[in-house]
Amino acid sequence: MALLEVKNLVKKFDDKDILKGISLELHEGQSKVVMGGSGCGKSTLLRCLNLLIQPTSGEIIFKGENITRPGVDVRKLRQDIGFVFQHFALYRHLTVQDNITLGLRKLKKMPAKAAVEKALYELERVDMVEHRNKYPAQLSGGQKQRVAIVRALAMDPAVIFLDEPTSALDPQMTREVVTVINKLYLDNITMLCVTHDAFLAKYISDSIVFMDEGAVAAEDIAERLFYDHPDPRVRQFFLSVIDHR
Repeated sequence: MALLEVKNLVKKFDDKDILKGISLELHEGQSKVVMGGSGCGKSTLLRCLNLLIQPTSGEIIFKGENITRPGVDVRKLRQDIGFVFQHFALYRHLTVQDNITLGLRKLKKMPAKAAVEKALYELERVDMVEHRNKYPAQLSGGQKQRVAIVRALAMDPAVIFLDEPTSALDPQMTREVVTVINKLYLDNITMLCVTHDAFLAKYISDSIVFMDEGAVAAEDIAERLFYDHPDPRVRQFFLSVIDHR
């Protein structure tokens, strides 16, 4: 059984169809990337899956439960779904360590000492322990994104969603973050990542979902989508993003 199954998901804004019957599956230990042109609905999809946006219709089955039904405990759900935002979303008034331990203490009710130990363990995985007492303003963009990833990992979620994790970064910082996410991929962390970055997509995905005008137009491994797909829309899109790099 899939960890996450999306069935005919629709989202409308002011009678405009943003998502037009999206269906996909994500299994435990799998990493999928969602790509497509601007405005195709990628980020809306991710936000629907975390119930940051309420879908118009369709079903989202997570760990065997339909989370689109009335009465779902959204607070509990989000403890099981890590979310890494494009612009980091760190608390500016908290240190790196406190940004990570906050959710552990408040949501998981973890004792302070255990929360700090967990934070340091996860920071070690991304070479950020030495920055634990710094504030976000003292970090580079790449370092901020690594902290955001660690904050999500520390909660031990069943899946991590990443929304354009490299789009706010320069090329050097992008390489740093790609390296970190690739480590998660090699560790079989379950991930669903929205990105426009072909380099990132290639190195962190088991398969890539290509969206076009609110619908899934193709799904395949990177090599076939990038270089050998029969659909001219798919070929044109990936030719443009690869050339752009």
